[in-house]
Amino acid sequence: MGSKKHALSTSSARAKAPTPAGPPWVLIGGVIVVAALGAVAFYPSASSLETNGPPSAPLATGSDTSIPVSEAAPAADPATTPVEAASTAPARQTPVPDAEQPLPPLPVVPNMVPRPLNVVRDAYTFAARHPDILEFVPCFCGCETAGHEANADCFVQSRNADGSVRSWDTHGMACTVCVDVARDSMQMHALGASVHDIRTAIVARHGSIYPSQTPTPSPPSP
Repeated sequence: MGSKKHALSTSSARAKAPTPAGPPWVLIGGVIVVAALGAVAFYPSASSLETNGPPSAPLATGSDTSIPVSEAAPAADPATTPVEAASTAPARQTPVPDAEQPLPPLPVVPNMVPRPLNVVRDAYTFAARHPDILEFVPCFCGCETAGHEANADCFVQSRNADGSVRSWDTHGMACTVCVDVARDSMQMHALGASVHDIRTAIVARHGSIYPSQTPTPSPPSP
């Protein structure tokens, strides 16, 4: 009898004891799903990289953001700039005055050049009558520092609308170089030389002696 009770109590205890649980598959599956979703959210897809490219790195504070020389915009062509065009185009086209137009009296200066008075007078007269020559012939005395652009400026200060002389410049009365350039130009013109030939000969003759010359525009094309 006692053995039967013991057997019953043992079987009853075994019946009430909890059954050992198996592996937590539901929990493991949930963790795997969450990890997979996180990986997809963190790494961009291949299509996203092809469309937008890789994310650019932020510029560090104080970093050099200047454009490299190879990527900089090309420099403007000097041949098309306004400065270059202005330097090659004639600065002025003064009308040639009537040869019978009276001239103002020559200026009087205390220190005349060591040239005969008739040579100085002829140089002033030629400058007055032929702006089409001396406005395209340079001077070599350094008068570009005074704003002169050509040998004509050494003699004529201002002109009227018809090209006639309004006032003289006294510079030519005291400068041997100015008078010599005008005299040589006048002699070549009398022999039939063109303004291009006169300019070329004057530059060759006086430019080899003196270190500077006026920024004289080129004569117009024949």
